[in-house]
Amino acid sequence: MKLTGAQALIKALEMENTEVIFGLPGGCILPAYDPLLDSTIRHILVRHEQGAGHMAEGYAHVTGRPGVALVTSGPAATNMVTPLCDAYMDSIPMVCITGQVPTAAIGTDAFQECDTVGITRSVTKHNELVMTAQDLPLAVRQAFHIATTGRPGPTLIDVPKDVLQNTMEWYWPTDAEVNDSLPGYRPTTKGHPRMIKEAAKLILESERPILYVGGGILKARAAEALRELAELTQIHVVTTLMARGAFPDSHPLCLGMPGMHGNATAVTSMQRSDLLIALGARFDDRITGKVSTFAPEAKIIHVDIDPAEQGKVRRPDVPIVGDCRLVIEELIKAIRDLTASGVTQADTGAWKSRISGWREQFPLTYEPSEPGEALKPQFCLEALRDSAPEDTILVSGVGQHQMWSSQYWHFEKPYTWVNSGGLGTMGFSVPAAIGAKVGRPEATVWAIDGDGCFQMTAQELVTASTERIPIKVAILNNSYLGMVRQWQEMFYEERYSEVYLSPDTPDFVKWAEAMGCVGIRVDSPEEVQPAIDKANGVDDRPVVVDFRVAASEKVFPMVPAGLGNDDLLLPPSQMGRKEFLR
Repeated sequence: MKLTGAQALIKALEMENTEVIFGLPGGCILPAYDPLLDSTIRHILVRHEQGAGHMAEGYAHVTGRPGVALVTSGPAATNMVTPLCDAYMDSIPMVCITGQVPTAAIGTDAFQECDTVGITRSVTKHNELVMTAQDLPLAVRQAFHIATTGRPGPTLIDVPKDVLQNTMEWYWPTDAEVNDSLPGYRPTTKGHPRMIKEAAKLILESERPILYVGGGILKARAAEALRELAELTQIHVVTTLMARGAFPDSHPLCLGMPGMHGNATAVTSMQRSDLLIALGARFDDRITGKVSTFAPEAKIIHVDIDPAEQGKVRRPDVPIVGDCRLVIEELIKAIRDLTASGVTQADTGAWKSRISGWREQFPLTYEPSEPGEALKPQFCLEALRDSAPEDTILVSGVGQHQMWSSQYWHFEKPYTWVNSGGLGTMGFSVPAAIGAKVGRPEATVWAIDGDGCFQMTAQELVTASTERIPIKVAILNNSYLGMVRQWQEMFYEERYSEVYLSPDTPDFVKWAEAMGCVGIRVDSPEEVQPAIDKANGVDDRPVVVDFRVAASEKVFPMVPAGLGNDDLLLPPSQMGRKEFLR
């Protein structure tokens, strides 16, 4: 069957069960947009290519399937670099297809030409410039295979315009042909049996163990296996920013989020442990603080599908390369075999008692607003949380509101938390929420944003409005770049440089209404719940709620950058008890 390259591209995407594409047409990719009219694939027209990438990420976060973005050459491709880098750092499966100038014009500085493959090489798992139409089906299969296997991540296919216009003989590569075409790509999924047995022995010998759980647990669909391991061993669990929801917050063994803005118990339990069982986590600097002082007495079991993570930051005592779910299942079996043979688990009673004491002494806390004072952002989040349906998906931007969201929301199910962790991309929230709602249309999707983040990609509310994607956006509007302000207050002697944002320009309610959304402004505590109820009652278009919150509020606890976790700063009401964390 003869097809044009463009027809072959769209057919290949259909063969990969692509349901939706986020994109924006332009000259070099234009041939691919024509067969879309006859396709089963839904196309969502974005207002900026960066939005397409973040929408694809949000879709992938909540479904586990690769998000697909389709844009043209030159500036469109460079606008995709940020979401590609974001997906690369957070291990999000994503396939990006970019147009390129015709093959004869490559290298001539043609209109809207750029070296897309060169520019994106460091932020993709795999990228390729496809030079013939006949190669397109295999290129698409390779892109999806690499994006979704091993450690997930973004891939990119760059297609010259004449390749889309030329004809080819349709075929569909077999799994064997795809594997044979990638001889250097063989991800290890099964953990080494000897390493798993050594890990099981260490776990049973440990008196102060902690399960240190990262986003790899979610990528591996390992939440149930994690819960079984935790309950079998009765070991407490900390869930990193990327792993929120992997273990229920209501579970008695859950300690919540560690790290720079983690709660005191989670941070200290890692610091005082004698064994860290790291599952799908990469010892990020926001978790470890000063590496030389991190968990100084702890042995390390490190399970990760990416061998490059082993020893990158902290040398493990027991490195295990493999899929988290498969390794945990084998680890559970090894522990049961050891206990059946008469090996007993060490007494962890004193450790559990210490943890209970820390939890009682150092809960998350904030000072409520006094009459006449500005709203507290934590209060707004608690009200949103308590009014949210059980299946609500929470998407955040980056900054103070991101940390408060992770701290004060209760995550009970996996794939209900979407955020930009590794790259920390301001502007992530609104487009990612749109992608999440497309992927899970039955779920309520709330985007929590700051007034700084919101203004970076708020034009995508037009996309949400015209495409009838009814997300809900809560802006914690403190008229500042809040996290930067916090650092300038604490570490730069209150010298506030270029962080103030006008409180009334723009008017977010009018902005929302101009984009076809419902706009609501909230100034006082008594207005909070009615506004949330009104927003939750709207199901036919997006809603934006502008919560005018206190500018002086800071995120605590906090480990100052460059210091160790023992230098944790607590809320003022708790600093006098800090010696109890020693």
